[in-house]
Amino acid sequence: MLKENLVLIGNGMAGVRTLEELLKLAPDAYNITVFGEEPYGNYNRIMLSPVLASEKTIEQIMLNSEQWYVDNGITLHKGKKVEQINRARREVIATDGTVAKYDRLIIATGSVPFMLPLPGADKAGVIGFRDIKDVDTMLDAASQYQNAVVIGGGLLGLEAANGLMKQGMNVTVVHLLDTLMERQLDKPAAKMLQKSLEARGMAFLMGYSTAEILGGERVTAVRFKDGTEIPADLVVMAVGIKPNAELGKAAGLHCERGIVVSDTMQTITDPKIYAIGECVQHRGIAYGLVAPLFEQAKVAANQLAKHGIARYVGTVTSTKLKVTGIELFSAGDFIGNDKTEELVFQDAASGTYKKLVLEDNQIKGAVLYGDTVDGSWYFQLMKDGTDVSALRKTLLFGQHHLGDSGHNPETRVASLPDNAEICGCNGVCKGDIVKAITEKKLFTLDEVRAHTKASASCGSCTGLVESLLAHTVGGDYSATPKTKPLCKCTDYTHDDIRHGIIQHSLKTMPDVRSHFEWKTPDGCPSCRNALNYYLLCAFPTEYVDDAQSRYINERAHGNIQKDGSYSVVPRMFGGMCTSDQLRAIANVADKYEVPTMKVTGGQRIDMFGIQKEQLPAMWKDLSDAGFVSGHAYGKAMRTVKTCVGSEWCRFGTQDSTGLGVKLEELTWGSWMPHKFKLAVSGCPRNCAEATIKDIGVVCVDSGYELHVGGNGGIKVRVTDLLCKVETEEQVLEYTGAFCQFYREDAHYLERTAPWIERVGLEKVKKAVVDDAAQRKALYDRFLISQQPAQIDPWKARAEGAEANEFTPITIEA
Repeated sequence: MLKENLVLIGNGMAGVRTLEELLKLAPDAYNITVFGEEPYGNYNRIMLSPVLASEKTIEQIMLNSEQWYVDNGITLHKGKKVEQINRARREVIATDGTVAKYDRLIIATGSVPFMLPLPGADKAGVIGFRDIKDVDTMLDAASQYQNAVVIGGGLLGLEAANGLMKQGMNVTVVHLLDTLMERQLDKPAAKMLQKSLEARGMAFLMGYSTAEILGGERVTAVRFKDGTEIPADLVVMAVGIKPNAELGKAAGLHCERGIVVSDTMQTITDPKIYAIGECVQHRGIAYGLVAPLFEQAKVAANQLAKHGIARYVGTVTSTKLKVTGIELFSAGDFIGNDKTEELVFQDAASGTYKKLVLEDNQIKGAVLYGDTVDGSWYFQLMKDGTDVSALRKTLLFGQHHLGDSGHNPETRVASLPDNAEICGCNGVCKGDIVKAITEKKLFTLDEVRAHTKASASCGSCTGLVESLLAHTVGGDYSATPKTKPLCKCTDYTHDDIRHGIIQHSLKTMPDVRSHFEWKTPDGCPSCRNALNYYLLCAFPTEYVDDAQSRYINERAHGNIQKDGSYSVVPRMFGGMCTSDQLRAIANVADKYEVPTMKVTGGQRIDMFGIQKEQLPAMWKDLSDAGFVSGHAYGKAMRTVKTCVGSEWCRFGTQDSTGLGVKLEELTWGSWMPHKFKLAVSGCPRNCAEATIKDIGVVCVDSGYELHVGGNGGIKVRVTDLLCKVETEEQVLEYTGAFCQFYREDAHYLERTAPWIERVGLEKVKKAVVDDAAQRKALYDRFLISQQPAQIDPWKARAEGAEANEFTPITIEA
């Protein structure tokens, strides 16, 4: 079937969510093209406030990487603004001349900040707060200047003010009315919020009207209508937004406040053109919150997939303030009228305020300050139109007062219906989360975040998600792996024990078991192996490795096979070998009558079917030929896979083979929490498959990209980009530092992929990339640990060490 062409104008949250929903319903229905005015992938715009406050990074708020577009066959034109829609020819034209034909078109151009038409508003340092560029401008100003004025005491203004204050600026919020966030709060809650923010250092001028922005080329002060002035090096206007409907107007679409759409999200002028998000007007309303946008996206996707059964009839909205440490929730009509009644609870001393507005025994609005845990429950009761007459006496005290329905958070969230919204930032409902948990067998918060995006943004719903996870999987739930004990012998976690070993200088396993009051005197196979690794990592030059606290493969220095024989893998640094080395391996194979030989995926030669008693003699012959153990048997650094690189390949940009040899010479012999593989690809064509390795280096013209946390096997995970460096020396230092950070931080038997998913890439970047001193310290510790580690176990055993391990037991008659 011939695919139709679908063009999306606007690479924001509403437009891309429509594509996500469409790909679920009809993944092969369209050739999709996306135009985005900003030079980025799709990011979470509502999380710009935490970025400004340095609580998140731009990378952390990205919703879809550029690879996502590639994986889904979507053509992305980033940094290209569409300036014309030619409805007659069904094509859109960008400012750079790019033309795209469409059979169906989605307009999702969002909104623009409303800038007050004040004298001096065009001066440098006067901005709105709408995109990444605005955040960069504010961060730059905060690094050079002292005084900031935020005009507007609404939701966005307070979040901007909080971020600038956390960047060290003196911030004054100017508000025309006497109530902050008047669209979301009543006066008592607003006063409590203002008092809390003032305690943090934020200043307010309430009831002030701005008259003029003063200064030369750049703003220096703000003057008010009463004649007073205050200094200002930066002015942020956060007085509202307006639909960005200009493109629709120019195309002849019917527009009022925004582009007018029907319940199917089609423009009423042209049914082949859809519009969603902040640029539209539906039933007289233009929405500026994320929940309605996501509901609109589902409807538009349903219609585009030609299911034709979804309708958008409007949204009841709720609001949360993204200022860390301040809990605030509001929804619906919280002011009321002569037909409504109010239930109010206020405790100024504890900073708690709750107000519910009722009409005909149904909740019409809610304001919660200080204690917002029941916000989702109230919101769902309001959306469902539930009769709360039987709950009135305890309604203000929350869901946990409903008898056995909720003496703990798990049952409280479990009682919500499947369509209850849990994560407002990403529009994820309870049913979506439960379905993901059960179908994909998720057991941790990080796994739920990765599969559903719930709790992956501002984090305010984390408690709800964890409670839902606990209720769904019961005893298998792990809030995070760090809360689980190491094994049944102790109640202490991996992290507790690792910290205690260092803090109390515990240098033997009996010392550790005694200090942590082990339940079993000698431990178990699980904890003995883990403690042996933790002690070896903590005291590499002092602790004596306990061979009996290792798996059989590590004790025998070979991989045991199903018939009880072993395989032997000599190390070939970077996959390189000589003809003499190949002859030596062939001679050994002939001498010991090796039944099977195979080239491994890691560019080594594997010899199978070796009897245990043969191993030391074979190792001696291999050692005499210059080989060392490939550690293919261990929780250790295995191989460094390479391509031929710039020496031979037409596409190679760097000497990947030579670098691979250096990396393997640096890292071989190092014991790790789990098996550990590296690769170096000589160009972005990635022939060495570097992006599914624990550490992968991709050579580019200007240097080297360092990728981490990849994993092949049953559960494939593509690497995360750690950073880019310019020299081979930097590659070696960053690699050594990453290895040591992983060795010191991960749990035993935890590969880099789940470790990074658990702790977050940002933690790794802070230690290895951002902090040069810590990186140097980690690298130095890695080098120290390698001194005793790079002693070839094959050679030592060939010379008689641990001979009993390889001597068959004989029974005399």
